[in-house]
Amino acid sequence: MSVADRLETLFGEMDFFDGLPLPDTVTRGYDALDLLRGIEVFLTCLPGAAMVAMRRGLRSLGIDSGTIGYTAPRCGSAPLMLTANTETAYGMAFLALDRDGPTVIEVPEGSLSVVDDLWQRYVADMGIAGPDGGKGGRYLFLPPGYDGDVPDGYFVSWSPTFSCWAALRVLGGAESLLRTRIYPLSDAADPPEQRFVNFADSDFNTVPANDLSFFEEVDEIVQEEPPEALDPERAGQLASIGIVPGTPFRPDDRMRSILGTAARIGSGLARTLTFKPRDPSFYYYPGGSWKNMFPSGSHEFLSPQGARLLDARAVFHHGALVITPAMAAATVGAGSQYAYTAEDSTGAWLDGGRSYTLTLPKDVPAKNFWAVDVYDPQTRSLLRTSDPYPSVNSLSGAVRAEDGGDTVVHFGPAAPPGREANWIQTVPGKGWFVVLRLYGPLESWFDRSWRPGEVEPA
Repeated sequence: MSVADRLETLFGEMDFFDGLPLPDTVTRGYDALDLLRGIEVFLTCLPGAAMVAMRRGLRSLGIDSGTIGYTAPRCGSAPLMLTANTETAYGMAFLALDRDGPTVIEVPEGSLSVVDDLWQRYVADMGIAGPDGGKGGRYLFLPPGYDGDVPDGYFVSWSPTFSCWAALRVLGGAESLLRTRIYPLSDAADPPEQRFVNFADSDFNTVPANDLSFFEEVDEIVQEEPPEALDPERAGQLASIGIVPGTPFRPDDRMRSILGTAARIGSGLARTLTFKPRDPSFYYYPGGSWKNMFPSGSHEFLSPQGARLLDARAVFHHGALVITPAMAAATVGAGSQYAYTAEDSTGAWLDGGRSYTLTLPKDVPAKNFWAVDVYDPQTRSLLRTSDPYPSVNSLSGAVRAEDGGDTVVHFGPAAPPGREANWIQTVPGKGWFVVLRLYGPLESWFDRSWRPGEVEPA
C-alpha cells in the first residue's frame, strides 16, 4: 500500500516524501511517461506510417488516385519497399474518396488484389479471394459517412478512411494487370483513359521513418481522416503525445527530444521482435530459425481468446505490407506462405562477406512456384547488389537440382563456379535476411512433413 522514499528505476532515482513525489521526481516521471507512450505509439502505429510513406513515395512519381503504379516485367531492388518480391508484377494506387467520391475498381480475370484503409486495415479482397472468384468484376468503394444511392452491378465496400490503398496483382502478369481500371463512380458512363506509371526501376522510398518524422507521418493520417476511423485506445495514445484531430502537431523542444528518442527505441524494439522473437509461436520448427509473420493465422492479430497480439502486429508491419485474411490463413494449393530468417544454423547473424548454402529438399511444396529472396535488414527492402533481382526461383527455368532432387541455393559475395543460376549475391560489411515464398502451398508444408534446411555457413 505504501511507496518507499526512494525508488531505483530505469529512468533514474524517484524520491518521495511519504508517498508524495518530490519536484525532480515529477519532472523525471513525466519524461518517462512521455517516452513510454511515444514508444507505444511507434509500435502500434507502424501500419499507418507505412501507408503514409507508401503514398508519399508514389506521389513523388506522379502516381495519384487516377494513376496506377506498376512493375514490369517485375520489381527490382531500386524501389525501397518492405519485402517486395522479384517474381510477381505489382500494381498499386491510393484512392481519394474525399476528392473523387465513390470510386470504382475494375479488376481483370485472375486478380489477386486487396484494398486496405489508411491504417492498413482490411477493407476488401478483389479477384480470386474476393466475391468475383477470379472471373473479373467491378468493385465500388464508398467513403466514410456516405448515405447516397448505391447502384446495382458492383461489389460494394465502405471504407473507414477516405484514402485507401489498392494493392494489385494478376496471375497473367503485367500485361493482364494493365487491364485494371480505377475511376470515380460519377464517370462510370464514360470512364477516362487509365494512366499507368512503371516504377520497377525507380529509386524512391516507401519505408516509414524511424526518427521524429515518424510521428509527423502518423499525424498526417489523424488530420486527414475522420476521428471515428481510429479506436479510442489508439486515439488516446496519440492524444497523450500531442497528436489530436484538428490541432497542429507542434511538440516543444523537450517533447521533440523525447519523441525522437522514442522512435529510435521503438525501431530497435521492432527489430528485436522481428529478428529474434521470444514467443515460440513465431517459429515453424523446434530448434530452427525459420519464422512466420502471421503466427496466429489472424489478419487482425488476434489470439484464440480474442486478445490483440501486439508483438505479432508490430513484427508484420515492420517488415511487410498488405493485410488480408487470404494471406494470414492460406489453404492447400491456394494463396501463398512465407518463412524468413536472418540467422545461420549456428544462430549467428547472416554476414554479407561470408558464403552460405540453403538446401530445399526435393518436392518443394509449391503448386505454382517457389522463390528465395534476400533483403537488407536496415530497409527491409530487396538487397541492392549488382543484380537488381536478388533471388532464386523456380520460374527462372535455370535453377539446377542436385542428383537426388534437392535444390541448393548459394549466398555470398562471389558465385560458386558452375552454380551461378542458384546463387544470390550478398554485400560484404552488410547483414541480410532471407524469405522463402511458396505460391500455392501444398499439404506437406502445412503438416510440416517437408522442412527447408537451415542456412549453413559454407
